[in-house]
Amino acid sequence: MNNIASNIQSIRERIDRAAAACRRQPGEIMLLAVSKTFPVESISQAAEAGILQFGENRIQEAETKIPYFPKTLKLEWHLIGHLQTNKARRAAELFDVIHSLDSIKLAAKLNQTSLEIGKTLSVLLQIDLGGEETKFGANPAQIRDLTEAISSLKGLRLDGLMTIPPFFENPDKVRPYFAQLRELRDAMESEQPGCLGRRHLSMGMSHDFEEAIREGATILRIGTAIFGARS
Repeated sequence: MNNIASNIQSIRERIDRAAAACRRQPGEIMLLAVSKTFPVESISQAAEAGILQFGENRIQEAETKIPYFPKTLKLEWHLIGHLQTNKARRAAELFDVIHSLDSIKLAAKLNQTSLEIGKTLSVLLQIDLGGEETKFGANPAQIRDLTEAISSLKGLRLDGLMTIPPFFENPDKVRPYFAQLRELRDAMESEQPGCLGRRHLSMGMSHDFEEAIREGATILRIGTAIFGARS
């Protein structure tokens, strides 16, 4: 068994244990392999080990990777990095899910392309919970206005929320941010049932995904623990 396959097996076992500890079903938690900076050979190994969802950060890099894989593999591509409006058209063409929607202007651009190419694009609202200058995302106070605006765009399907919390060496310190995102989702769904589609919570990475599971994560964005350290 190669290292990537072995890593994936180990992570799945950890997901199973973390889910069991909080009485959740592992099947409701997606393992999204963050393949940014890693070559197509590494992605192929992960796909052979059963991974179907891959996350990329940059349009230019994704353009060199996604066409490499035949559609018969049925891989699903997620954009998890910040997206500028001038690259929205290409993002809508390339990706199946956009995790980093954070403005009505960007939503309109993605919607326009999706309608033109006959596609319904799944999107998540990126919410800035840490207030860090280096992080992107909408202010939590904007979530209702954004949700209402996106609901009228026929080319988009709003499927949940995403956040990138501050980094802490102790993963336990991240849990309040994960809990806050879950509470935001639940409040929105209580006010407007069905407004967040699949009700996804995209949160948790290699060093803190077990804490994210305990707070309700449905998509784990894991790169280093699968592919190894980035150079």
